[in-house]
Amino acid sequence: MAMIVIIPAYNEALKIGGIISAIRAAGDWQILVIDDGSADQTATIAEMAGAVVLRHRLNRGQGAALKTGVDYASRFNFETAVFFDADGQMDPAEIRRLVDKLGQGYDVVLGSRNLGRTITMPPLRKAVKKLALLFTRLTTGLKITDTHIGFQAWRVDALRQIRLDQDRMAHASQILSEIARLKLKYAEAPVTISYTDYSLKKGQSGWNIFSILWDLLIK
Repeated sequence: MAMIVIIPAYNEALKIGGIISAIRAAGDWQILVIDDGSADQTATIAEMAGAVVLRHRLNRGQGAALKTGVDYASRFNFETAVFFDADGQMDPAEIRRLVDKLGQGYDVVLGSRNLGRTITMPPLRKAVKKLALLFTRLTTGLKITDTHIGFQAWRVDALRQIRLDQDRMAHASQILSEIARLKLKYAEAPVTISYTDYSLKKGQSGWNIFSILWDLLIK
């Protein structure tokens, strides 16, 4: 099964090399890093660590970076694509869990913190997570336990069908809406998300949910 791990990255020179090494240790998969307009050495370090690197000249957002990765996976006929973050919150050893679940006949397997666990999640994040999950269930009808998790495994044939035109963080909600619209066969798998000072500084503010709603409802 030809598989690719797609990693959107923006100014992740401190973490990207170690993450790529850990993913390579977890399995023999191609790793694609989308350098989304970084001002540091993200691209150089990723290439030295053994990843294929595509670059955006400007910072376009995580949704745009994923779209670039999806286009690459489709063009080169990969069968399976895994979305993985570059900030060190995710555990590369858990990639196999999602891929094995995908092999049971699903179009997409979504990582779930609620089925797995979180480490040092701030209280505001917990509150926002509950609101986002309620919003997703009401608007999509999907029976999921978590939302806005960038750790996902996809059949590329299914990825080719989805509309992904939200360049920034609203892409996470758009993906779930597309799963519902296309009636894709989905499942969840437990994952571990570790919140560190580094990842919290890199990540979006809990209040960005309002910006995401604006993008989804107005744009």
